[in-house]
Amino acid sequence: MAKQNVAEQFVDILVRAGVRRLYGVVGDSLNPVVDAVRRNAAIDWIHVRHEETAAFAAGAEAQITGKLAACAGSCGPGNLHLINGLYDAHRSMAPVLALASHIPSSEIGLGYFQETHPDRLFQECSHYCELISSPKQMPRLLQTAIQHAVGRSGVSVVALPGDIAAEPAPEKAAQSALVTSRPTVRPGDAEIDALAEMIDAAGKVTLFCGSGTAGAHAEVMEFAGKIKAPVGHALRGKEFIQYDNPYDVGMSGLLGYGAAYEATHECDLLILVGTDFPYNAFLPDDVRIAQIDVRPEVLGRRSRLDLAVWGDVRETLRCLVPRVKEKTDRRFLDRMLKRHADALEGVVKAYTRKVDKHIPIHPEYVAAVLDEVADEDAVFTVDTGMCNVWAARYVSPNGRRRIIGSFSHGSMANALPMAIGAQFTDRRRQVVAMAGDGGFSMLMGDFLTLVQYDLPVKVVLFNNSSLGMVELEMLVAGLPSYGTTNTNPDFAAVARACGAYGVRVEKPKQLAGALKDAFRHKGPALVDVVTDPNALSIPPKISAEMVTGFALSASKIVLDGGVGRMLQMARSNLRNVPRP
Repeated sequence: MAKQNVAEQFVDILVRAGVRRLYGVVGDSLNPVVDAVRRNAAIDWIHVRHEETAAFAAGAEAQITGKLAACAGSCGPGNLHLINGLYDAHRSMAPVLALASHIPSSEIGLGYFQETHPDRLFQECSHYCELISSPKQMPRLLQTAIQHAVGRSGVSVVALPGDIAAEPAPEKAAQSALVTSRPTVRPGDAEIDALAEMIDAAGKVTLFCGSGTAGAHAEVMEFAGKIKAPVGHALRGKEFIQYDNPYDVGMSGLLGYGAAYEATHECDLLILVGTDFPYNAFLPDDVRIAQIDVRPEVLGRRSRLDLAVWGDVRETLRCLVPRVKEKTDRRFLDRMLKRHADALEGVVKAYTRKVDKHIPIHPEYVAAVLDEVADEDAVFTVDTGMCNVWAARYVSPNGRRRIIGSFSHGSMANALPMAIGAQFTDRRRQVVAMAGDGGFSMLMGDFLTLVQYDLPVKVVLFNNSSLGMVELEMLVAGLPSYGTTNTNPDFAAVARACGAYGVRVEKPKQLAGALKDAFRHKGPALVDVVTDPNALSIPPKISAEMVTGFALSASKIVLDGGVGRMLQMARSNLRNVPRP
């Protein structure tokens, strides 16, 4: 039997940890590892067109499967391209192992061609980031990296010089057991009793839930029912908590809707459940607040806390529910539910009423029709920007669908590469990339990856020829929009030129049929929908400062001769502004 080299041993350890794909772009320092993958039937090399795509794809795979995923980049510029996708994976708590191959070990520190220092560069977006400097070090270091990624739910980076990867592996290297799943964490009895006392003493309790409620839907519903609590959610909590939820009052934050904001501000006790919601301006400062989270470092970093509870949401609620007294007064819950229903009727649903003849097509109408025709177990990957708004307000979770995006890092161009990683986990499952024209064009080269691997991803392109969210931010800040316009091609023609299915939709009556035809197509497809650039997201809570900024920007546009555009914008959004 031929002696293994370090690269082959490296790949074997990845396979033992459950990794089945390595996303990346080949390059000289990475060649020994790529060749080891070629000769190992248990793992595939996924050749993407940009390393940023590799990291996004690995992060998406990890979020869909809950298991370790991996990506790789060659020395210098190659692995440097990974960093944005790794930041996203790390902030999304996705277990990802990144291989940053390195220049020859004898040249490190001497200003060699393509020299960077990956063991320094990736420190901020990883739990573990180290350089392998000898063959004997590799097995234990890689094992440690894997256990950091899995055990702490985030990124680990291993820098491996190409010359060391090609060296013979040490004989009789120990095969240590690998950690491939996380345990549950239960709070102590003192914390559970303290929280139960707070709940019993409060007349009105609200739950605000995040992605930490994954796998705990039944426990949250039982808890809310017992204490008659309205349940709001952050964007990352939507897919886990909104469905089959008779206590739902919507979403808070910049993309929010419904009565979640009121429910969190008008209660006596707010319980933050598995959320690290970053927008503290949307959290109250005059009610009692408790927080439950498995990550102790996030407890209290967004708001003042009266009680911090360190524990897994599911296990914590299983211990807590038997200890709290059942509440009988549901007036607060019913009042919030009515507010929520009124808000949905008067604001969110207004977007999709009587717009089936509107040209350019309302993006909200596109999202509503997409929600109707997509599969019940579809995976939606969502671009940052206005697509976040349409997904948050119109894609209906049901416990089987998944909705993933760059919700914590907020990167552009994430939808297409995330769809690649999601589709590789199951070619039979429908994967829909809700992409904006700005995000899609940024990493458009990896549409070719769909074609190369015949991945049946369906890209639904919200094409308003602008950076819509940035334009809204400028308007709210009192600035006229500038530098936000895109000159776009016919993206459907581009898709067809790449060898995929492509169709362009300019009229609402064409939309449903075009989506259904694309979804029936067995390979990759793109539906280029020309949408109204004047349709803006109106937050559920509008402050005086926001109104002032918007009015100021409106006057600047009018003074610049843009009155017609402002009239169009007013017509597009007048129905959707919440009444004071």
